[in-house]
Amino acid sequence: MQPQTTATLFDTQSLPDHREVRIDRVGVTDVRFPIVVRDKAHSSQHTIARVALTVDLPHHFKGTHMSRFIEVLNEHGSVVHVDNIREILRHLQQRLDAQQAHVDFEFPFFVEKQAPITGAVGLMDYNVRFTATASRKESDFVLTVKVPVTTLCPCSKAISKYGAHNQRGEVTLSVRFNALVWIEELIQLVESSASAELYSLLKRPDEKAVTEHAYEHPVFVEDLVRNIAIKANGDSRITWYRVEAENYESIHNHNAYAMIEKG
Repeated sequence: MQPQTTATLFDTQSLPDHREVRIDRVGVTDVRFPIVVRDKAHSSQHTIARVALTVDLPHHFKGTHMSRFIEVLNEHGSVVHVDNIREILRHLQQRLDAQQAHVDFEFPFFVEKQAPITGAVGLMDYNVRFTATASRKESDFVLTVKVPVTTLCPCSKAISKYGAHNQRGEVTLSVRFNALVWIEELIQLVESSASAELYSLLKRPDEKAVTEHAYEHPVFVEDLVRNIAIKANGDSRITWYRVEAENYESIHNHNAYAMIEKG
């Protein structure tokens, strides 16, 4: 008995559907895939992304061709950047006869940081996301970074004889841009707006310096998003942004949150 080929096997998803319900997005999610990302310091770095690829499905199609999503991803290799993602979107539209295509790459991005006093070197990881959509007429790309920071409460500092409550917070900054914006630039923009930045490696002189720097630069969660917004407003490359900050309050059983969107 001869093995059957794709051409000779019955294709259920190619059957017509008579319910007349269009599907906005259908495809594959949580695909782990090795990628190479542009890196300002070293030109590129290798990482592993969680990938989602989806397209719209017309009302008269019963199903999409799931294997084609993986084929497209493999055909474009592992290098991921803005132009490459646009090519992936166009290829998805062509291969799946779709009006719209959507891709999402989420991955850890590593930055080599030096401790402020001793210069001890350690790697910090940041969560980064590329989100892109294309229709037949237009395309969209959003770069998102999640940056952990330290915040120290101005009110606590003002009323306390000894110290002030401080905590780790997380900032999520999403941007659209008209010229290249490096991931590291967005990370630095956020870190410079907080009470202090985080490091993976600190010796005692560094810990002293970071602690004192945070004490000298207290910020509410409102201050944090405003500081970031002012810097984003001053960058002509950034055409739209949304900044969210969440403080994991050290003296409360809840978090503090603020958000600004502009563009």
